[in-house]
Amino acid sequence: MRMRFLGSTSEAGACPTLYETDRGTIVVQGLRLTDAEALADLRDILDGETAVEVPRELLTEIARRVLRDDSATAFPDRSPASG
Repeated sequence: MRMRFLGSTSEAGACPTLYETDRGTIVVQGLRLTDAEALADLRDILDGETAVEVPRELLTEIARRVLRDDSATAFPDRSPASG
């Protein structure tokens, strides 16, 4: 799998950060969620899964950028046949 940096709201390259993959998915880099009450609110966590916390501003900024310039994708062919 290959990834392309989408953006971060952090300074000096620290997390949280979003990446686009060549599989048509988004990878979230952030601090692992450790708050017991928050973890209790999660549903259907599978073995190998974890939750990370990112600021709302990161998601809205990246969404604006992607919606503004959909051609910005590094992996334009995300059809099911491209697998």
